[in-house]
Amino acid sequence: MAVIAAAMLFPIGVTFVNSLMTESEIAHNYELIGKMSDTAAEEGFVNLKLIPDWLSFQQYMEVLVYKPVFLQMFWNSAGLVVPIIAGQALVASMAGYAFAKLRFWGRDKLFVVYLMTMLMPFQVTLVPNYMMAQKLGLLNSASAIILPGIFSAFGVFMLRQFMLHIPNSYIEAAQMDGAGHLRIFYKIILPLIQPGIAGLIVLLFVDNWNMVEQPLIFLEDSFKQPLSLYLSRINEGARGVAFAASVLYMTPMVLLFLHAESHFIEGIQLSGIKG
Repeated sequence: MAVIAAAMLFPIGVTFVNSLMTESEIAHNYELIGKMSDTAAEEGFVNLKLIPDWLSFQQYMEVLVYKPVFLQMFWNSAGLVVPIIAGQALVASMAGYAFAKLRFWGRDKLFVVYLMTMLMPFQVTLVPNYMMAQKLGLLNSASAIILPGIFSAFGVFMLRQFMLHIPNSYIEAAQMDGAGHLRIFYKIILPLIQPGIAGLIVLLFVDNWNMVEQPLIFLEDSFKQPLSLYLSRINEGARGVAFAASVLYMTPMVLLFLHAESHFIEGIQLSGIKG
């Protein structure tokens, strides 16, 4: 497991180290050294160094100071991700409570139909979503991405599985004291499912922070697009800037995971989701 973890962390480490190198040193590191033939390299290798000769923060200055468009795209991403997470956490927790603890006709069948949307790739629902956004006049606006993201079935499935582990006796005791479902949900269910919500927030953040297809299709204005699309254009002629931008791009995800690690692991375990 340590070897696998090291292999997974190696690209991240290389990215961070390269972000602290000068442009010339980065270019020298990725030069192919060895005997060259007419068609391909023979016995060639890359002169890859893991320790920079000189620490340089010029790339970070380029990204944060001299390229203000990076910060604009960063806030564009935050403006898309935060409403999706907040909305889906609210909708998923209430819908998960209904599917897990309320009894009504056709509950299980409706849940199966609801989960069928999880089995469909994004490309299948892309055209209907585009047509709906076009008819509602939402194209080239954040709402075209936020609204479908709020009502995703994944959060409902995850929190419903989490709530199945909550004993029904808690709800029955509250009902005997005269509490309604709304009060039960806010006073009993929400405090108990905090690890599940924390796990959902981490997964939603990673998924939506890295989204590409949705903004590429629904946002025609490049100044409204998120940082995930801008990274594909920032490395044109400046590899050091691309490495620095990549480090800044992954920093929010790393900090969020480290902050909610224990709740995330517990939420995944109790929800029954397997990797």
